[in-house]
Amino acid sequence: MLAEDYKINGEQISRVDVVKMVTQKFIESRPNDRIGMLAFASRPFLISPLTLDHGWLLERLDRVTVGQPKIEDGTAIGSAIASCASRLIERKDSKSRIVVLLTDGANNMGKVSPITAAEAAAAVKVKVYTIAAGVDGYAPYPVRDPFTGRKTYQPLKADVDVETLAKVAALTGGKTYRATDTQKLKQIYDEIDKLEKSTVEMKNYTQYQELFPWLLAGGLAVMLLQAVLAQTVGARLP
Repeated sequence: MLAEDYKINGEQISRVDVVKMVTQKFIESRPNDRIGMLAFASRPFLISPLTLDHGWLLERLDRVTVGQPKIEDGTAIGSAIASCASRLIERKDSKSRIVVLLTDGANNMGKVSPITAAEAAAAVKVKVYTIAAGVDGYAPYPVRDPFTGRKTYQPLKADVDVETLAKVAALTGGKTYRATDTQKLKQIYDEIDKLEKSTVEMKNYTQYQELFPWLLAGGLAVMLLQAVLAQTVGARLP
């Protein structure tokens, strides 16, 4: 995810930074959804449980970095899907339960294969959208020159397993995408946002309180007072 094959305003930027930026906009576009976040390398680890507190969620997203301490390198796609599905099962009242899985690698770690995890997710009605990130072929990977300390690039061959990601999406009723640049990634998240909309019927109740009787009573009281004064004080006036 550190490969800099994405660009913003013509400047090369790492995949992880672009993904965080696009994910932030996706979260902000769905203020009424419970959203959780899970990252994975050799194993999945929870960034945020399902929450409506999107401010806190975005703070957690901002802290995500590649190479978390005590997390071995690797790609455990199957374990990540299984972990997401197990947390979504708890939301039985939700009309839509989806996982957006983004990866730039192939499954090489974990005890659960992506296909097995996808079958389990489908059984509990969890839909998985898969996104293969990165360019086809070779991507520029940043390294530091040991003598000058300057950043240079070396070619890194893409190893994302597009075929398996497509099978995962198909098994769960989702869709699969390939995000080869920043604009394409934005379009993918926009499409998922439009696809996963649930219509909720809202009942509004309006309570009316009739105030006319109070006004009528006040008017009658004034008329009665006028009649009384006319027969008493008013009758004695010249």
